Amino acid sequence: MSENSYLGWLALALTPGIAARQAGKLLAHFGSPEEIFRASLTELEACRLPAAVARAIHSREPFSAAEKELAAVEKAAVALLHWNEPHYPRLLRETYDPPPLLYLRGNRELLTRYAIAIVGSRKPSPYGTQMAARLARDLSERGLCIASGLARGIDSCAHKGALDAPRGATVAVLGCGIDVVYPKENRKLYKEIEDRGVLVSEFPLGAFPAPQNFPIRNRIIAGMSLGVVVVEGAQYSGSLITARLAMETGREVYAVPGNVTQPASFGPNQLIKQGAKLVTGWEDVVEELPTEIRAELFPVASASAEERATLLEESLPPVEKTLYALLNTDTPVHVDELLESSGLTSSEVLSALFEMELKGAVRQLPGKQFVKALL
Repeated sequence: MSENSYLGWLALALTPGIAARQAGKLLAHFGSPEEIFRASLTELEACRLPAAVARAIHSREPFSAAEKELAAVEKAAVALLHWNEPHYPRLLRETYDPPPLLYLRGNRELLTRYAIAIVGSRKPSPYGTQMAARLARDLSERGLCIASGLARGIDSCAHKGALDAPRGATVAVLGCGIDVVYPKENRKLYKEIEDRGVLVSEFPLGAFPAPQNFPIRNRIIAGMSLGVVVVEGAQYSGSLITARLAMETGREVYAVPGNVTQPASFGPNQLIKQGAKLVTGWEDVVEELPTEIRAELFPVASASAEERATLLEESLPPVEKTLYALLNTDTPVHVDELLESSGLTSSEVLSALFEMELKGAVRQLPGKQFVKALL
């Protein structure tokens, strides 16, 4: 990063009394941080800024703090990203109060990927834990990036599930400075996301995880995602705030139904009553995505039958590809014959057949016989 490209953005972000929405209005009016700080006091007051904020900008005092912050950012090996750069999440940029500047650790390329948010209770049930991890793994394996907040509970399960997929990716949006690990027990997960995903924060370095920060960061999770999946959440939980923010920004809202006798099921069950898409598997999420995005993520679906079969076979992992080659569309093959012909173990065969069923690559017939699915 160069000093000239980020110093003005940092100065604007660190100006006391300016929130993201107000900073955005100033940028829209003046065009750049540099022009904002060159403006006269009269011009600034004409933007309906509080007098103290206008004087602070006009005096250029925030540049002193920005210089210190920039030095700390470089020392901590943290990257910065402002909203005019190509890697800034496009969907987030289209919301009404996107943060003009983000702090990053990890692979910024992931911010250009299509994302689905998975959020929920900090004290999930075993069912909620399993559903969050399974959905995250399945969606991530199919090319979607999983966004969440690195909180304990469902958020952590979602990040771990995404990283369990061989080509999985995840974005963790923090409610504190990017150099602050919160909660402490997620230190290992933080490092894994830094290595294989990306960590994001709009808060300056060292910012404490204050309670008011988390609703603020939730708008980023919702804004950068195509939709939000709520797994578990009580009546007044942060996950419902994220769902409401998603609705306000025109995103899809999904919910995993839960036990009606459990308080943690109130949130998703209430959302379903209000029209959220009921989710029992990854297919329920994907089928609500816009057609053009589905075609991009799943080119198999938009090709000819022969092309679809070729594309599908090429996309399969080695074990699944071996079994797929032993099947055909009209003559069923018994699982025992697949075991003998493939040379694989029974656990490998059964697991691979199950995964291929989920992908729609094979169909199981009565008597443990299998055929290729018609594509």
